[in-house]
Amino acid sequence: TLGVAGIVLKYRVPTGNQDPRWLAPVQDAQRTVSLVRHHAKEWKLDTDKVGILGFSAGGVAAFKTSLASKRHYEAVDPADEASCRPDRTILIYSAGLPKTAEPTSKEAPSDHDQKLDQIDIVTPKSPPMFMVHAFDDFVPVEGTANLLLALKRAGVASELHVYDAGGHGYGLRKRSDLPVTHWTNPCEAWLSRADWID
Repeated sequence: TLGVAGIVLKYRVPTGNQDPRWLAPVQDAQRTVSLVRHHAKEWKLDTDKVGILGFSAGGVAAFKTSLASKRHYEAVDPADEASCRPDRTILIYSAGLPKTAEPTSKEAPSDHDQKLDQIDIVTPKSPPMFMVHAFDDFVPVEGTANLLLALKRAGVASELHVYDAGGHGYGLRKRSDLPVTHWTNPCEAWLSRADWID
């Protein structure tokens, strides 16, 4: 209804025997962003307006894809010549964000890690983000708040909405008693101000 094309990614969900756990979902998301840009003309899309949206565990893939400093797989075809970094990011009750703004380890990151488990990889080139979290979510709101602070320090204009109640998993279901379930309204306004929608 907004004139935005939604492309659903069925990504490889992490399991306990994967190390690092985030790698396969990030690879799938990066490949998808490149594929969308590669087919943009055919699909009548704008290559400069490719965003990513993630809920809960999907938020992990979304924010790590948005902050990755490189492609985490070898290019396989011409589609991978297109950028794999989204232009905007929407995180709804995202899991996986550190509860503290400081790195959790003093050790140097491995090639695989690339500090993706630390919030300090936010740079001025990171995409603007729109984030929603409920205060009573079992996923700590501090992680989302710290991501906003990191974006602020990097000068990346972003938006965070913290609601007093709503828990986790409300998705797109509207409830009159839970303002958090109407998060799509400020998100629409955010996209409109960026000239992504009319």
